[in-house]
Amino acid sequence: MVREADTAPRVEVVLKRSSWRKWVEQEADPQIARLIAAGDETVRHMLASHTDHIETIEEVRTALADLGLVARWSDRPHEFRVSEGSELVVIVGGDGTLLGASHGIGPNVPLLGVNSSPDYSVGFFCGAKKGYVREALVAALDGNLRSSELARMRVELNGQPLHNRILNEALFCHVSPAATSRYILRVLGADNRIITEEEHRSSGVWVGPAAGSTGAQRSAGGKTLGLTSGDLQYVVREPYRPQRRELGLVGLIGEGQCLAIKSAMRHSSIFLDGDQLVHGVAIGDVVKMKRSTEPLVVLGLSRNGSA
Repeated sequence: MVREADTAPRVEVVLKRSSWRKWVEQEADPQIARLIAAGDETVRHMLASHTDHIETIEEVRTALADLGLVARWSDRPHEFRVSEGSELVVIVGGDGTLLGASHGIGPNVPLLGVNSSPDYSVGFFCGAKKGYVREALVAALDGNLRSSELARMRVELNGQPLHNRILNEALFCHVSPAATSRYILRVLGADNRIITEEEHRSSGVWVGPAAGSTGAQRSAGGKTLGLTSGDLQYVVREPYRPQRRELGLVGLIGEGQCLAIKSAMRHSSIFLDGDQLVHGVAIGDVVKMKRSTEPLVVLGLSRNGSA
């Protein structure tokens, strides 16, 4: 399939910057250089992964040219914002790159992830991988790749929106990982009536949509939700339970409900989809989380979430 230039769809390509590129080529980190020279196990696969990534980028370039596709390229996932008129976003990297770029993508533009180093990267959300780029692009543009609508989460602080496109999870906790997180957890109904209210001391709370339920939520004792579920899940980390008091440590937030967390700490934080987006939360502040009205459309995922 080759498309005429004047009818070619607009494609956005977002690239990760590999560890090798950032730390060796750009920063010339002396510690990294010493470890590489010594063949240290912590950097053993860095160059091989980088080589895979570069080869995959060239595979994408070749496929786009062969198909006559017009593309705009970016290598700053966390700064990416999709352009008006674009019909497809292609992420070249892994889940971290996809997650960062997803914040700049609304609900009307599908996303195709390309795992550029499948030997060293999980690529859970990637519907394509190195060696199969052209076939995936053709199928995506012809509408032959499975399209999955993934729920995202809206996060507010004291009634002001922080983010409307959280795909994986938020972590609310004390600014110090060694300190106890103190807060009041409330599940609110559509009319703001309190369904559940508990005072907690723990290591913090994970909260997120179904897409994040196989990661930190599950590791902390949560359940794996169906990938296209609209529910949010909260999971309390390492709770303190005096006198064996029973607490709701895992729960679901359904349609029209929200989770409200009131901080009882002078210095706490809310981390959104990793460590790049962090907001301070003071004592008495309230963080609310609910299902977003902006889902993410991801191509090429099977029913169980794998490509």
